[in-house]
Amino acid sequence: MTDTTRDSREAAERAPTADRPTDQSWRVVPAPPMRRAQRQDLRTAIAVDLGRLAASMSRRLGMGSGGMIGGRLALSVQPSALRRLATGRRVVMVTGTNGKTTTTQMVAEALRSQAPAVSNGTGANMLDGHVAALMTRPGAPFAALEVDELHLAQVTEQFEPAVILLLNLSRDQLDRVGEIRTVAASLRRALAQAPGAQVIANRDDPNIVFAAAGHPAVTWISGGVRWKDDALNCPNCGAFIGDTDRDWRCACGLARPAADWTVTGTGAVSADGSHHELALSLPGHVNRVNATFALAAALHLGCDEDASLARIARISEAAGRYQTVRLAGRDTRLLLAKNPASWLEMLDLVDGGDEPLVLVVNSREADGYDVSWLWDVDFEVLRDRPVRVAGDRALDLAVRLRYAEVPCAVSSDVDEALAGSATGVPDVIANYTAFRDLVTRSRR
Repeated sequence: MTDTTRDSREAAERAPTADRPTDQSWRVVPAPPMRRAQRQDLRTAIAVDLGRLAASMSRRLGMGSGGMIGGRLALSVQPSALRRLATGRRVVMVTGTNGKTTTTQMVAEALRSQAPAVSNGTGANMLDGHVAALMTRPGAPFAALEVDELHLAQVTEQFEPAVILLLNLSRDQLDRVGEIRTVAASLRRALAQAPGAQVIANRDDPNIVFAAAGHPAVTWISGGVRWKDDALNCPNCGAFIGDTDRDWRCACGLARPAADWTVTGTGAVSADGSHHELALSLPGHVNRVNATFALAAALHLGCDEDASLARIARISEAAGRYQTVRLAGRDTRLLLAKNPASWLEMLDLVDGGDEPLVLVVNSREADGYDVSWLWDVDFEVLRDRPVRVAGDRALDLAVRLRYAEVPCAVSSDVDEALAGSATGVPDVIANYTAFRDLVTRSRR
């Protein structure tokens, strides 16, 4: 069929008829067709083979998961490896300060209800990690990729994802990332480079609203914002916004959008008013928010709702988060908290419990060397609850707890803290490198 004939037929199909009134205001739009990943060129194929070999050797020698070294080697051989490996796939990128890893796993599982999907589940969330994930299964039609907030613009320079999830923005690693306004501006540039992507964004975070408001296709999620200290002023003009729980509107024109999905105590309500129950294995309101983002992405890509939710519901841990493991001879639940916003969520999760509690804080390169953020965390909620502290910055944490009137004991390491804790299953809340080290130990 020629292009002219095809265009004529499509025009005729669109023409008004007795059965197709001219005032019809809606139509069903099917999900975009599945596309098969294109065959690799020779240079890309060699890069993938070498990258896989490097990743395999890294795992065999006990030097790591290979989630970065394989991708780094592949990029050195084929600098456009990311773009070439993403071609023909429908890629979901997940970014934000908190919740990226968990939400990415939820998205990947939801997509797998329809077809194979690859993901950077190890948390290697920069370009080399993306390449490493994509080359594990070049023929998989789906990919769910976590991306560092400052690297999304580099991704959208390479290719246009099908869906981009913007979860939240709050202060984190100020010595590396910088101020939130810098990150929000970077996300805004990244979205401008991907006008065809469907953006799914947090309407309750003014910084996310600023980043996404100008994009032509946005689905807005409302789950509330518990940490508000980084969202008091308009990110566009600097004017005071105040309470972000209300429908705020700044004089400059930036305003809280209407919600397409609203997270409730048991699930999520879509724009048409229908309720979608979220019976999750993962605890807390924050994970219902994460699951709503994942569900919205899966539905946009044509996945079945029931099948997607069934796979999301089976997730009981994400890269060690929320997992109960054996440490120092006893069962221990591991929780990750790396900045004031995530500490707020984890402290809320353990609030009211009577299990032993251990807090661990490091300040290594991956954590950020600056721990002044400890004074922004509301540790006062732990008053009258004995805790033990450990990690590189245990003394800094102990000082903060003393001012919060929280009784604490300083331990030389986590094993000593656990050995000195009361009976029960302790909750260990640790920041990034401390958490990573504990997960690694528990898997030996």
